[in-house]
Amino acid sequence: MKKNLIFLLVLSTVIFSQEKTKVTLTVVSPTLDDTSKIYVAGNIKLLGSWQPNKIILSKTTKDVWSTSIEVVKGTRLEYKFTKGSWATEALGNDSSIPQNTVVVANRDTTVLATILNWRDNFNFKVSGQVTGKVFYHKNFVIDGLKPRDIFVWLPPTYDQQNEKRLPVFYMHDGQNLIDPRNSNTFIDWRVDEVADSLIRSGEVEPFIIVGINNTDDRGSEYSNTPLGKLYEKLIIEKIKPFVDANYRTLTDAKNTAVGGSSMGGLISMMFVWDYPDVFSKAACFSPAFKFSNFNYVKAVQEDKSLKKDLLIYIDNGGIGLETILQPGVDEMTKVLKDKGYVENKDLQIFIDPKAEHNEAAWAKRVWKPIKFFFGKTK
Repeated sequence: MKKNLIFLLVLSTVIFSQEKTKVTLTVVSPTLDDTSKIYVAGNIKLLGSWQPNKIILSKTTKDVWSTSIEVVKGTRLEYKFTKGSWATEALGNDSSIPQNTVVVANRDTTVLATILNWRDNFNFKVSGQVTGKVFYHKNFVIDGLKPRDIFVWLPPTYDQQNEKRLPVFYMHDGQNLIDPRNSNTFIDWRVDEVADSLIRSGEVEPFIIVGINNTDDRGSEYSNTPLGKLYEKLIIEKIKPFVDANYRTLTDAKNTAVGGSSMGGLISMMFVWDYPDVFSKAACFSPAFKFSNFNYVKAVQEDKSLKKDLLIYIDNGGIGLETILQPGVDEMTKVLKDKGYVENKDLQIFIDPKAEHNEAAWAKRVWKPIKFFFGKTK
């Protein structure tokens, strides 16, 4: 009898833990015509895994589109709406880029969003500018990946010191780095202004920045997947050789850094861990080291090779998604320290409990890895 009772308790716990709840997402957009298509892009497969053109809403009545999903009770949903690409995502009523909508599915829920403005038809002036000399190069390709464009930012001393070769900082999500007009949120990292200022003040050695644009496959390309491995190959075999051939670079690993945020922080760690002979410095902003069912901490922990000669910068905020990423940050930090990395020597950690997961927050601290990697030695 006692065994049966225990079995029933376990069974009821399993059934309760898998209890489903229904979430309905409804969009009202009177500025669109009846032929327009609206998609939802979010953090789980049922929401397209952040693909902007996978999950389409049904047209229900005039100006109204809707879709419903069933998820396990308690599931945390994050999502945005698009018209099929990030270039056509929904804007706020003030034409600003809104943060992700977050819903915790504790009960059957209908969420209503009224959208008046879309990114391809916004009507406000974006503030900001590109600082310095920038060159744009298009259509880098490798079999299996979508083509992408890059930019190369040159330091203010580049033309004056015409014999000097310089280190290079490769950065992901290139659209968001220097030009607010191209940024996902119309706010850029201002890495051009920050680098220019630090170089002119003599706080860091001159260096080159290479921004590599993302694609709609960003989530897969910036993680430990076949597409992620191809993305590494694209940069190592196509983009880096092009940059080294056309600009005065220091080509060795010691003078080659890589950086990015969120999934870009993860792939930056992968670059230095997989290819320490090519990249020796990684800036991992708000990195998705351990997220949902993915765990790159384990891959690093189980690597039995000798300690790699690296400089690793890891940071995180403390609001919203940052709190979900923090356990992975803590675990990766511990694993790296167990492998012999010493904080404030070859490992730098920074946590800002008031920072959110966005370009504005990363812009405020991008100077930290720049000084860590390229700061002048006394």
